[in-house]
Amino acid sequence: MRTLTEQLTQYAKYHRDPRNIATHFVGIPMIVLAIAVLLSRPAFEVFGIVWTPALVLIIASIVYYIKLDVALGALMALLLVGVYQLALFLSAGGVSDLLMWGVGLFVLGWVIQFVGHYYEGKKPAFVDDIMGLVIGPLFVVAEALFMVGARKQLQEDIESVAGRVVISKPKVSA
Repeated sequence: MRTLTEQLTQYAKYHRDPRNIATHFVGIPMIVLAIAVLLSRPAFEVFGIVWTPALVLIIASIVYYIKLDVALGALMALLLVGVYQLALFLSAGGVSDLLMWGVGLFVLGWVIQFVGHYYEGKKPAFVDDIMGLVIGPLFVVAEALFMVGARKQLQEDIESVAGRVVISKPKVSA
Protein backbone atom coordinates (compact mmCIF):
# COMPACT_ATOMS: atom_id res chain seq x y z
CA MET A 1 0.00 0.00 0.00
CA ARG A 2 1.34 3.42 -0.96
CA THR A 3 1.73 6.04 1.76
CA LEU A 4 -0.43 9.14 2.11
CA THR A 5 2.33 11.29 0.63
CA GLU A 6 2.79 8.93 -2.32
CA GLN A 7 -0.95 8.81 -3.02
CA LEU A 8 -1.44 12.58 -2.80
CA THR A 9 1.73 13.27 -4.80
CA GLN A 10 0.60 10.97 -7.60
CA TYR A 11 -2.76 12.74 -7.67
CA ALA A 12 -1.21 16.22 -7.40
CA LYS A 13 0.87 15.65 -10.53
CA TYR A 14 -2.38 15.98 -12.49
CA HIS A 15 -3.56 19.01 -10.51
CA ARG A 16 -1.17 21.98 -10.50
CA ASP A 17 -3.39 24.62 -12.12
CA PRO A 18 -5.40 26.56 -9.50
CA ARG A 19 -8.44 26.65 -11.79
CA ASN A 20 -8.41 22.87 -11.97
CA ILE A 21 -8.07 22.60 -8.20
CA ALA A 22 -10.94 25.07 -7.80
CA THR A 23 -13.20 22.96 -10.01
CA HIS A 24 -12.35 19.95 -7.88
CA PHE A 25 -13.58 21.77 -4.77
CA VAL A 26 -17.00 21.82 -6.45
CA GLY A 27 -17.01 18.76 -8.69
CA ILE A 28 -15.62 16.13 -6.32
CA PRO A 29 -18.09 16.81 -3.47
CA MET A 30 -20.91 16.70 -6.03
CA ILE A 31 -19.72 13.34 -7.35
CA VAL A 32 -19.22 11.88 -3.87
CA LEU A 33 -22.72 12.99 -2.86
CA ALA A 34 -24.14 11.64 -6.13
CA ILE A 35 -22.60 8.22 -5.54
CA ALA A 36 -23.93 8.18 -1.98
CA VAL A 37 -27.40 9.10 -3.25
CA LEU A 38 -27.33 6.46 -6.00
CA LEU A 39 -26.15 3.80 -3.56
CA SER A 40 -28.61 4.73 -0.80
CA ARG A 41 -30.90 1.91 -1.92
CA PRO A 42 -31.52 -0.88 -1.23
CA ALA A 43 -31.56 -0.58 2.54
CA PHE A 44 -31.59 -3.61 4.80
CA GLU A 45 -31.35 -4.09 8.54
CA VAL A 46 -28.76 -6.31 10.17
CA PHE A 47 -28.44 -6.41 13.98
CA GLY A 48 -30.44 -3.21 14.30
CA ILE A 49 -28.32 -1.25 11.82
CA VAL A 50 -29.80 -0.08 8.53
CA TRP A 51 -27.23 -0.86 5.84
CA THR A 52 -27.03 0.49 2.30
CA PRO A 53 -24.40 0.02 -0.39
CA ALA A 54 -23.46 3.66 0.25
CA LEU A 55 -22.78 2.98 3.92
CA VAL A 56 -20.61 -0.02 3.07
CA LEU A 57 -18.60 2.05 0.57
CA ILE A 58 -18.24 4.93 3.04
CA ILE A 59 -17.04 2.62 5.81
CA ALA A 60 -14.50 1.01 3.47
CA SER A 61 -13.29 4.44 2.37
CA ILE A 62 -12.94 5.66 5.96
CA VAL A 63 -10.94 2.57 6.93
CA TYR A 64 -8.61 3.18 3.97
CA TYR A 65 -8.22 6.88 4.77
CA ILE A 66 -7.47 6.11 8.43
CA LYS A 67 -4.82 3.59 7.35
CA LEU A 68 -3.21 6.35 5.30
CA ASP A 69 -3.39 8.99 8.06
CA VAL A 70 -5.37 8.88 11.29
CA ALA A 71 -6.06 12.63 11.52
CA LEU A 72 -7.06 13.05 7.87
CA GLY A 73 -9.03 9.81 8.07
CA ALA A 74 -10.96 11.10 11.07
CA LEU A 75 -11.73 14.35 9.26
CA MET A 76 -12.84 12.40 6.19
CA ALA A 77 -15.05 10.24 8.42
CA LEU A 78 -16.83 13.33 9.75
CA LEU A 79 -17.31 14.70 6.26
CA LEU A 80 -18.49 11.39 4.81
CA VAL A 81 -20.99 10.88 7.63
CA GLY A 82 -22.43 14.28 6.70
CA VAL A 83 -22.49 13.32 3.03
CA TYR A 84 -24.29 10.09 3.89
CA GLN A 85 -26.93 11.89 5.94
CA LEU A 86 -27.51 14.38 3.12
CA ALA A 87 -27.71 11.52 0.60
CA LEU A 88 -30.37 9.76 2.68
CA PHE A 89 -32.35 13.00 2.87
CA LEU A 90 -32.10 13.67 -0.89
CA SER A 91 -33.15 10.13 -1.80
CA ALA A 92 -35.96 9.86 0.77
CA GLY A 93 -38.67 10.92 -1.66
CA GLY A 94 -38.39 7.80 -3.76
CA VAL A 95 -36.73 6.53 -6.89
CA SER A 96 -37.41 9.72 -8.86
CA ASP A 97 -35.59 11.83 -6.24
CA LEU A 98 -32.79 9.29 -6.05
CA LEU A 99 -32.29 9.40 -9.82
CA MET A 100 -32.77 13.15 -10.18
CA TRP A 101 -30.26 14.03 -7.47
CA GLY A 102 -27.90 11.13 -8.09
CA VAL A 103 -27.64 11.36 -11.85
CA GLY A 104 -27.88 15.16 -11.93
CA LEU A 105 -25.12 15.72 -9.40
CA PHE A 106 -22.97 12.99 -10.96
CA VAL A 107 -23.14 14.41 -14.49
CA LEU A 108 -22.74 18.03 -13.42
CA GLY A 109 -19.85 17.12 -11.11
CA TRP A 110 -17.98 15.38 -13.94
CA VAL A 111 -18.63 18.24 -16.35
CA ILE A 112 -17.06 20.61 -13.82
CA GLN A 113 -14.13 18.21 -13.37
CA PHE A 114 -13.46 18.04 -17.11
CA VAL A 115 -13.57 21.84 -17.40
CA GLY A 116 -10.81 21.93 -14.78
CA HIS A 117 -8.75 19.39 -16.66
CA TYR A 118 -9.19 21.45 -19.82
CA TYR A 119 -7.45 24.31 -17.99
CA GLU A 120 -4.83 21.92 -16.64
CA GLY A 121 -4.16 20.44 -20.04
CA LYS A 122 -3.94 16.96 -18.52
CA LYS A 123 -6.24 14.00 -18.29
CA PRO A 124 -7.83 13.09 -14.93
CA ALA A 125 -5.55 11.13 -12.60
CA PHE A 126 -7.85 8.09 -12.49
CA VAL A 127 -7.18 7.41 -16.19
CA ASP A 128 -3.66 6.26 -15.28
CA ASP A 129 -4.38 5.11 -11.73
CA ILE A 130 -7.88 3.99 -10.71
CA MET A 131 -7.03 4.88 -7.09
CA GLY A 132 -7.43 8.49 -8.17
CA LEU A 133 -11.16 8.00 -7.71
CA VAL A 134 -10.60 7.23 -4.02
CA ILE A 135 -7.84 9.79 -3.48
CA GLY A 136 -9.71 12.70 -5.12
CA PRO A 137 -11.88 13.49 -2.08
CA LEU A 138 -8.85 13.22 0.21
CA PHE A 139 -6.90 15.54 -2.11
CA VAL A 140 -9.61 18.21 -1.86
CA VAL A 141 -9.58 18.04 1.94
CA ALA A 142 -5.76 18.14 2.02
CA GLU A 143 -5.74 21.16 -0.33
CA ALA A 144 -8.25 22.93 1.93
CA LEU A 145 -5.98 22.25 4.90
CA PHE A 146 -2.98 23.58 2.98
CA MET A 147 -4.90 26.77 2.19
CA VAL A 148 -5.42 27.47 5.90
CA GLY A 149 -1.78 26.74 6.74
CA ALA A 150 -2.23 23.22 8.14
CA ARG A 151 -0.13 20.16 7.28
CA LYS A 152 2.75 22.25 5.88
CA GLN A 153 5.21 19.34 5.90
CA LEU A 154 2.83 17.19 3.88
CA GLN A 155 2.33 20.04 1.42
CA GLU A 156 6.09 20.53 1.08
CA ASP A 157 6.65 16.79 0.57
CA ILE A 158 4.03 16.69 -2.18
CA GLU A 159 5.27 19.85 -3.89
CA SER A 160 8.89 18.64 -3.83
CA VAL A 161 7.86 15.94 -6.30
CA ALA A 162 4.71 17.24 -8.04
CA GLY A 163 5.77 20.89 -8.15
CA ARG A 164 4.02 23.94 -6.80
CA VAL A 165 0.59 25.04 -7.93
CA VAL A 166 1.20 27.12 -11.05
CA ILE A 167 -0.66 30.41 -11.15
CA SER A 168 -0.63 31.43 -14.80
CA LYS A 169 -0.54 35.10 -15.60
CA PRO A 170 -3.04 36.46 -18.09
CA LYS A 171 -1.62 37.28 -21.50
CA VAL A 172 -1.60 41.01 -22.16
CA SER A 173 -1.53 42.24 -25.71
CA ALA A 174 0.32 45.44 -26.46
